[in-house]
Amino acid sequence: MNPILLDFPTEFETERLLVRCPQPGDGKAVYEAILSSLPELKPWLPFAHIDQSADDVEANIRGAHVKFLQREDLRMLVFLKETGEFVASTGLHRMDWDVRKFEIGYWQDTRHSGKGYMVEAVKGLEQFAVHELKARRLEVRCDTRNARSIAIPEKLGYTLEGTLRSDSFAVGTDELRDTHIFAKVFQG
Repeated sequence: MNPILLDFPTEFETERLLVRCPQPGDGKAVYEAILSSLPELKPWLPFAHIDQSADDVEANIRGAHVKFLQREDLRMLVFLKETGEFVASTGLHRMDWDVRKFEIGYWQDTRHSGKGYMVEAVKGLEQFAVHELKARRLEVRCDTRNARSIAIPEKLGYTLEGTLRSDSFAVGTDELRDTHIFAKVFQG
């Protein structure tokens, strides 16, 4: 099966959020969110260590749009329905279309932390993956020291299946880190 032939929506809504495929022009809002959140993002995300301009982020957003259409990576941006303000990025990554396995990733503009938006967005993404993409397995992988990231799959009832010990370097260091793997399995 060629995933590029799959038809599915490019957006969905939750109670408070609009979650959609990146579009040309979204770069400015994402760039501003990255800048405001750098101290919180740097320990966990490689892109936070790259000196990016607004144009660099816009180019990345346009590339993410193309990858979404090609079904190579399904990044989605999260906006408040009421105001249209950008609050987070999430998505389905490292897909196995035959198995229907997807890894959920996420980061949030820290100006919007503590309001439950990330849990709501990931729960919506899970429902989207199961209903629209017929997902059989969803995973969340995160550094064992990232308590805020770990809280998301725990709140949503994911099972901690294991910990990969010393499996990669901590972002921006030569220190080895451990990675938790949380998962949910669905009947296909």
